[in-house]
Amino acid sequence: MQAADGFVDDALLTDRAHPPLIFGAGGPMLKQFDESAASSRKGSQAPTPPRSVVGIGNKVAKPDYSEAKIVLAMVGLPARGKSYLSNKLMRYLKWLEYDVQVFNVGQLRRSRAKQRALQSGIKEDHTAKYFSHNNVEATRIRDKLAEDSLEMSIQWLKKGGNVGIHDATNSTRNRRQVSCPRVAKEKGIQVIFLESVCNDPAVIAANVALKVSSGDPDYKDLPKEVAERDFIRRIKEYEAVYETITEPHLSYLRITDVGNEVTLSRINGYLQSRIAFYLMNLHVKPRSIFFSRHGESQFNVEGKIGGDSPLSERGLQYANALPELVRKHIGDAALTVWTSTLQRTIQTAQYLPYPKLTWKSLDELDAGVCDGMTYKEIEQAYPDDFANRDEDKFNYRYRGGESYRDVVVRLEPAIMELERQENILIFGHQAILRCLYAYFHDLPQADLPYINIPLHTVIKLTPKAYGCDEERYTLPIGAVNTHRPKPSAPQLEVPVASSAREYYGNNE
Repeated sequence: MQAADGFVDDALLTDRAHPPLIFGAGGPMLKQFDESAASSRKGSQAPTPPRSVVGIGNKVAKPDYSEAKIVLAMVGLPARGKSYLSNKLMRYLKWLEYDVQVFNVGQLRRSRAKQRALQSGIKEDHTAKYFSHNNVEATRIRDKLAEDSLEMSIQWLKKGGNVGIHDATNSTRNRRQVSCPRVAKEKGIQVIFLESVCNDPAVIAANVALKVSSGDPDYKDLPKEVAERDFIRRIKEYEAVYETITEPHLSYLRITDVGNEVTLSRINGYLQSRIAFYLMNLHVKPRSIFFSRHGESQFNVEGKIGGDSPLSERGLQYANALPELVRKHIGDAALTVWTSTLQRTIQTAQYLPYPKLTWKSLDELDAGVCDGMTYKEIEQAYPDDFANRDEDKFNYRYRGGESYRDVVVRLEPAIMELERQENILIFGHQAILRCLYAYFHDLPQADLPYINIPLHTVIKLTPKAYGCDEERYTLPIGAVNTHRPKPSAPQLEVPVASSAREYYGNNE
């Protein structure tokens, strides 16, 4: 194994309990992440300039990722979590502002079959025999679908995309031998393979049950037992010809049992290393993530932003009411509480009988010279800058402070740890929880600063295979409304949370 400048050669095998040195404390991988967040941390920790400073900030440009172009080709048997991994990775990279799209061969197959059925009036048979490699005509069609999907991802990358995820089985050497030469023809585009292996019968059974019960058109109108038997036969057809990745020249990651074991080979460069690091932290254990803003603070009552003020009387009432609410919805399950370093979050969590961790990265967006001011005072003192922030709130950085984009960067380590953990309750701040909420619900960055995260409300997110289910619990304790909708725009309606899978897609 060689580890230098983010390069991992030969095969690197690790497990969650014993990560390789490059991913450990002080290793080059962690150093890269620290350096990527350096500008945000410096802005956060800079001393606040005097208010006599003219002008309070500027807009932060989107990072230039134009040179980052990767085809990430999935490999694996059906019901092994390929689509789960591809969708999680897409959500993470989009949150970091990479341009990512999944090109799912199953969606393409169903979409084209649907079009042909509309034209001919005959529904195609896509039961297990369609996936047999003894079915010569069906094999030819499926190979063509895989090639067309790959071509779509390449053309999309050439138009400016960063990561095109080719979500297919790619289960034989021959199939992979088609992909590599095609991508090699394109200057600046690299291909890496992501193989998902699952040896846990319980996880496989759960994936099979999800497949046949979640509206898959392949099994529409079929009894559940019949659908399950057919899907298991489909898996066996793939197993008969499946070849795990052993080709020494390929760049690949092999994820076994969703992160229990990870094999890396020829992972080269920053983006590829970043993808590997993220995938190493995933798991599929049932869990919930709870978000709550701190209780109402004195600054909330006074209309001031930032600061480190204590809770108001109503905020303290919220803190006292939380233990009963949390016990009602968590039961006897283990739970860890995270807070920022600011006293209003620590006070809010003080009566909860669970282990607590304090995170500096969960501190509120740094308002710089405007810390402790009301919006009216900011508008009067800095009218041009006030208007500029309203115009582009995600990119606007306070003088001596931060933008929402800076906050996203500094929250990346918290996201990594959230993906590793099980039940977590986070007491945070409005901007912080907006960023985390947008990550889990895959919301666009332009809408992120306007997500309504009300006071005295606990938001429960339950990650599922293709999204998050959401519940909200609001305590009947009054609080001021600190939400400022986007000026001159309709009120943002947060999409209804959905963990349903998309079976047709739009990749034609």
